[in-house]
Amino acid sequence: MKTRFVLLGLGLLIATGASAEGMEERLRTQLRSTTQQLQALQSQQAQASAAQLAAQNEAKAAQAQIKQLTAELAKAKGVAEQLAGQQQSLHSQAQAQVAASAEQTGKFKKAYDELLVMARAKEAERSKLQAQLAERDTQVQQCSVKNQQMYGVAKQILTAYENIDVAEVMKIRQPFAGSARVKFDELAQGFGDDLYKTQFDAPQAALSH
Repeated sequence: MKTRFVLLGLGLLIATGASAEGMEERLRTQLRSTTQQLQALQSQQAQASAAQLAAQNEAKAAQAQIKQLTAELAKAKGVAEQLAGQQQSLHSQAQAQVAASAEQTGKFKKAYDELLVMARAKEAERSKLQAQLAERDTQVQQCSVKNQQMYGVAKQILTAYENIDVAEVMKIRQPFAGSARVKFDELAQGFGDDLYKTQFDAPQAALSH
């Protein structure tokens, strides 16, 4: 009977030992799992911290870039305003120069028109004087021709005078020497007609042209 109790006790002890070993193994497994989870959480926390630090650095860099861009934008705005002022000034100067050039061009055109009128008047006067000079040249030529003709008539009169017979003159003085007087009158009339033809009348010559 005692042996039975001893065996039963040994069985209980063995069973209790086996159960304790199983529980310890489960606890160890759970501990390993918990440790792994803790390590995973720590790794995630480290990654999150690194990501947060990187985000903070990126935010700081972005803020610095924004600040720099804001300064550059303000500078560009100032330059744009300065350029706009310069452009307006240049535009005003250009308008003033265009107005001055237009005024100067108007003065030049007026002076040119006045000179053109004067030139045309001088040309008309020159043409008129040239026509008058040509007319005077024609009259001088005609006068020269008349003078030559008159010179010829004068030579004829001189020759007739040199060749006249004294007896003929004496006959003219006789009361009944009608034929001699008629001859002398005809000769005198012929010379008179020739002298009349050789007269030069400038107005009449101008009208004939």
